[in-house]
Amino acid sequence: MDIVFDCPQCSQELAVDSSGAGSEIDCPSCGETITIPAASTKASASGEEPLPPLTASPIATSAAAKVEKHLKVPVRDTPGERLIAKPKPPLGAKTADEKQISLRTIRHAQCVESGHDKFDEVVTKFLTGIGEEKLISVHPISYSYFDVSTQKMIADYGVTIVYRG
Repeated sequence: MDIVFDCPQCSQELAVDSSGAGSEIDCPSCGETITIPAASTKASASGEEPLPPLTASPIATSAAAKVEKHLKVPVRDTPGERLIAKPKPPLGAKTADEKQISLRTIRHAQCVESGHDKFDEVVTKFLTGIGEEKLISVHPISYSYFDVSTQKMIADYGVTIVYRG
């Protein structure tokens, strides 16, 4: 509990922890040397009873809170052991050596260059590039798109190629 008192020289109100009772301090205002009284003179002078001390939280006053902790970070010359192991991949999951399945859609409209239809050449070149061992399937598609130059909906075709890689 704090001891609250006034400096006898300048009447500056001071508050000091009760453990400092009887010791001498210099007044921060006037510099006068003051002996700290044993009890709070403010409460007795005004005739009021001093307030009961505030109770601290149970956690702050527990024995664990008062224990000094000196923690050290371990320093190693070699890498430390792995404390948390990576989970194993589920059955049927892709492993690092397997390649993923990919799709490629080739549309006929994208293969027309200056009036020449190059659709077959583009599809053949792509299929040759991936190789027969990686090829899974080839699916024909039909679609419609709006041609800005003619202002009409045009039906067209293409292929979707499913492959590994």
